[in-house]
Amino acid sequence: MDGRLGLDATLETTVSSGRLELRPAGIWTAGNAATLERLFDEVAPQLAAARTLTIDLSAVQEIDTLGAWLLEKASRQAVQHGASAELVGVTERHAGLITELHQVNRKQPGTPRRGGAVFDGLERLGRATWNARIEVLVFLQMLGALAVALLGVLRRPRTLRFTSLVYQVYRVGWQAIPIMVLITFLIGAIIAQQGIFHFRKFGAESYVVDMVGILVLREIGVLIVAIMVAGRSGSAYTAELGSMKMREEIDALSTMDLDPVDVLILPRVLALVIALPILSFIGSMAALYGGGLVAWLYGDMSPAIFIARLHEAVSVTHFEVGIIKAPFMALVIGLVACSEGLRVQGSAESLGRQTTTSVVKSIFCVIVLDGLFAVFFASIGM
Repeated sequence: MDGRLGLDATLETTVSSGRLELRPAGIWTAGNAATLERLFDEVAPQLAAARTLTIDLSAVQEIDTLGAWLLEKASRQAVQHGASAELVGVTERHAGLITELHQVNRKQPGTPRRGGAVFDGLERLGRATWNARIEVLVFLQMLGALAVALLGVLRRPRTLRFTSLVYQVYRVGWQAIPIMVLITFLIGAIIAQQGIFHFRKFGAESYVVDMVGILVLREIGVLIVAIMVAGRSGSAYTAELGSMKMREEIDALSTMDLDPVDVLILPRVLALVIALPILSFIGSMAALYGGGLVAWLYGDMSPAIFIARLHEAVSVTHFEVGIIKAPFMALVIGLVACSEGLRVQGSAESLGRQTTTSVVKSIFCVIVLDGLFAVFFASIGM
């Protein structure tokens, strides 16, 4: 049977006693793509019925990836139906391409796993732990680059971009005050309400002041503020740096002999280190005010009694413990946010993925850091 459908690409087929022979000829390249597709569609039904397939390429003048893949596809389709396939007449000029495509998408069957779901879970845990080293290395690399930039500023203070620093403090500090005050005020009010509700059963409403004061000043105040900053400012840092990376603005800075760490990252991280302790203080005061308001309206405790009890229950040490944590949490948030922003690859999907990753990592690191500080301060008696 002659399957000529084009001037430059032909395919002759011969069927004999279940033996199918294909003899392509002419130009089998992408220029004849439509013709080649029609030739393959025409011969496809015969591939299912054949017991032996032979493809003779001796008459092929030119062939590229498209033509070679169609012939490889015909061979694999025949094998899938139980036939044997063989390619003959391959010239030395075309042998490399034919061999290369013959190896494409051929996966070796994996060995069956033993041990069930428990061992599969342990394997995934091990792989995740091993891959976590990359995240640690990226964080340490960013920390080292920031330390070098900070040392350069200490040696030459005029190199600090003071205008950028002030602007970033305004963004992450001043503009964040309203939302921080609102959230911490509500958190303090909720803690006080729940404490009064449960302590009232034992006639110990006054201990609500101790609970609110110590929790807010030592833990809740700085932790809530740090989480809010990670979601608000950390994600903004990642999105900004990622957009710059996509538009090749960071590469342009390097071309102009400007260090992106000095220009972009150092002012942002320093702004967080400056702003977060201030926001933590303001947030703690708002939480205490919310707790005192609820104790007054819900627990019939006058503001004078609340303040007097708070003065007895809370010492300066509790306040110091909370404030000491704030710069370290700010440093972690800034490093994670900036490093994730620089890892954006160049697509909107990558930008969204790294922004989400930045927020999740920052919150996780903040909580872990808070736990480490709690153990440390407990061990030294603070």
